[in-house]
Amino acid sequence: MSNVKTIFITGTSSGIGLATAKLFHAKGWNVVGTLRDTSQENPLKSLDPSRVLLVQMDVADPSSISPAIEAAIEKFSKVDLLVNSAGYGQSGIFEMLSPEQVRRQFDVNVFGVMDVIRTFLPHLRIEGGGIINISSGAGVFTLPMLSMYCASKFALEGFTEALSYELASQNIFVKSVIPHGGVTSTNFNATSAALTPMDLSKAPSYAAYAMKTANVYKKMSAAPMISSDNVADMIYAAATDETDRLRYFVGNDTRGFIKARYESSSDGEYVKHMRSFFA
Repeated sequence: MSNVKTIFITGTSSGIGLATAKLFHAKGWNVVGTLRDTSQENPLKSLDPSRVLLVQMDVADPSSISPAIEAAIEKFSKVDLLVNSAGYGQSGIFEMLSPEQVRRQFDVNVFGVMDVIRTFLPHLRIEGGGIINISSGAGVFTLPMLSMYCASKFALEGFTEALSYELASQNIFVKSVIPHGGVTSTNFNATSAALTPMDLSKAPSYAAYAMKTANVYKKMSAAPMISSDNVADMIYAAATDETDRLRYFVGNDTRGFIKARYESSSDGEYVKHMRSFFA
């Protein structure tokens, strides 16, 4: 049996998922990448097909998960590492978001992750291996006009930590990689345009606050950001360092949000720091 390890990554059409797939392939791993539409152009299609498998899967569609995992195991016999990278950020004032938008955010960022892990566990329990969930600084601190994204990532952080205790008993490691401060190849700097005139017509009382917050985000986006490649490097480190470390932070904490969350002397001190930006 080959000693080459295999990684299964959700959301490899772009961004962090794509960068991670390319890095692990360069490091000699077999790579299984999921795409919602396998007919689209993708740089992974140009890599050695004996070590790359692209499969159709949408984490929000439970019926697509088992076939994708089965195809991966059929091709490579064993999957050593699952990386849950698929996700997106729902922006906007909470009052203006529909229940359908809220459910979609959790279907992708939380329930989809859970469904993929649940389907993989019988295989990982027999073979051993690990799970890395791609979280966000917004799962550690919160940001206005991103309440649903923050809520989904806080849920993911809690789930990941609790799951790490359970699966350690099954010889499966669980880790969280936490990009923060902005990633250049993602779309989160578009938050400043989250509220359209149509949105504000629903609740015009938010207009002044939305404009003020948009300006804060514009200033924040001018700070140095990291790339998807930087995050992929951290994912590789988490996968291969052979430690029981749970959280891996990667990013620029220019605004001091991570420091405030973990080093404030009290909750009040933390909240005061955050409100100095957003209240």
